[in-house]
Amino acid sequence: MTYQDTVNWMFKQLPMYQNQGKTAYKANLDNTLQFAEHLHHPEHNFKSIHVAGTNGKGSTSHMLASILQEAGYKVGLYTSPHLKDFRERIKINGKEISEAFVVEFIEKHKSFFESHSLSFFEMTVGMAFDYFSIEKVDIAIIEVGMGGRLDSTNIITPELSIITNIGLDHTQFLGNILETIAFEKAGIIKSNVPVVIGETQPETKNVFKEIAATRHAEIHFADQVEVINDYESDLKGDYQKKNKATVLCATQVIRENGFEVSEDAIKSGFVKVVKNTGLNGRWQILQEEPKIICDTAHNKEGLHYAMAQLLKEPYKVLHMVFGVVNDKDVASILSLLPKNALYYLCKPNIPRGLEADVLRDIFVANGFKGNAYNSVQEALSSAKQHATKADVIYVGGSTFVVAEII
Repeated sequence: MTYQDTVNWMFKQLPMYQNQGKTAYKANLDNTLQFAEHLHHPEHNFKSIHVAGTNGKGSTSHMLASILQEAGYKVGLYTSPHLKDFRERIKINGKEISEAFVVEFIEKHKSFFESHSLSFFEMTVGMAFDYFSIEKVDIAIIEVGMGGRLDSTNIITPELSIITNIGLDHTQFLGNILETIAFEKAGIIKSNVPVVIGETQPETKNVFKEIAATRHAEIHFADQVEVINDYESDLKGDYQKKNKATVLCATQVIRENGFEVSEDAIKSGFVKVVKNTGLNGRWQILQEEPKIICDTAHNKEGLHYAMAQLLKEPYKVLHMVFGVVNDKDVASILSLLPKNALYYLCKPNIPRGLEADVLRDIFVANGFKGNAYNSVQEALSSAKQHATKADVIYVGGSTFVVAEII
């Protein structure tokens, strides 16, 4: 098979949460453990840092990878979802896994996938771990896909666990109260492995402290540690301040545990996140006059920060190209969105995308002004046609909306 044939097979033939939602979720690690055994446990062959959280885990993972690269380490990076190409999920020092490796890996293990009914995510995790093992990375930053306790990545024993924050997202899988979600994400805390919590929240603090104590894991709350946090970064969103604090605390912990990371590496790592890792979609300015901003914030907590920053932008008219997935609680985010904007409502091009006319009806019923469009590109094109140089166009609501315009 060609690379495109292989990727098509992966997407279409196997369950994948990104496209299907709840039907792709498996509440155990049985398949992942069996596949790891089939691969001779590649996860034992490299050091790792495990990153979970509702918001910020992608930015945190990329910042940390950039700093460790600047410190001279060979760094694996596993994240999800991708924006344009599947290979974005698996990188070493910012370079994507090769098409040839993807094709060969799938061909070699295809019979195992089919006989064990592996999900898209399960086989992708196995591919990443096998790749990092073969390439002998010094350390890999592993981002949790969803939750933590039952996530396919949770077969590693890392040098450090990180939980950025807790919010109400994926409630159909993880529960609908913060304490329950915190318990699921705290599943990545391992015995005698330090853990950094990015944000101290009254509802979740004791959950983390109790689990950490049970597992004899040294716990650090990043927002309670006194560190100088005035580092410049090429990730410009205001919300990155919290992520930077988490990364600085994490860097401090791994330095104490034998990793050599200089002050210069920290400074240059923060400034070169995009260059070193290829991260896109985080408060990314696509053009000026009119200014077009895209951001992957898609839940209540993420949109809270993104909208607060958007309202600081000078503009004559604000145009919002906006789409969501069909399991999104739209009502929970409406109060965060500016009502004095013009909305261009669209469906991201995945099966889980919410139909644009349904989204338009919800918005109009709640006092917003907007129209439905047949595609993200059509919505953006219309926004550009109606915008003057003094306006701002924001594109977001879903990672999948942003993916279509980058």
